[in-house]
Amino acid sequence: MDKEVVWFIRQSVTYFLLGTLLGVIFLFFPDAASQDRISLHVHMNLVGWMSMMIFGVGYHILPRFSGRPIFSRKMMTVQFWLASAGMFGMTAGWLIRGFAVPGGNGILLVFGTLMYVSIILFVYNMLRTVKGA
Repeated sequence: MDKEVVWFIRQSVTYFLLGTLLGVIFLFFPDAASQDRISLHVHMNLVGWMSMMIFGVGYHILPRFSGRPIFSRKMMTVQFWLASAGMFGMTAGWLIRGFAVPGGNGILLVFGTLMYVSIILFVYNMLRTVKGA
C-alpha cells in the first residue's frame, strides 16, 4: 500500500474516533451541543472520516481497477497536505465559533477553501488515472 494511502486512512480513523467521541460527549452533556459544535461533529465525521477514507481507498483501488498507475503521485501528496491542513483548520474554526470567539468564520472560509482545492486535485488525479481505462 502506498504511504500516502496509509496517511489518508490514519487521518480518517483519527477523525472518526474524535468525531464519535464528540457525539458521545453530547449524549452526556446535551447543553454542550450548540449548533457550531454539532457542525464540528458533522465535519469531523463526514469530511474528516469519510472524505479522508474515500481519498485513501480511491487512491488504492481505482488505479488497480483501471489497470493504470496513479496519474500523479506528487499531486496525491500535495492533495494529502492540503486536505490535512484544511480539515485541521476547519476543526479549529468550528471550535472557535463554538466558543463564541471572533474570527471563526474567516478561519472556516480559508481552510474550507483549502479542503475544496484538495477535493478538486483528487477528482482531477482520479479522472486522469482512469481516463481511457
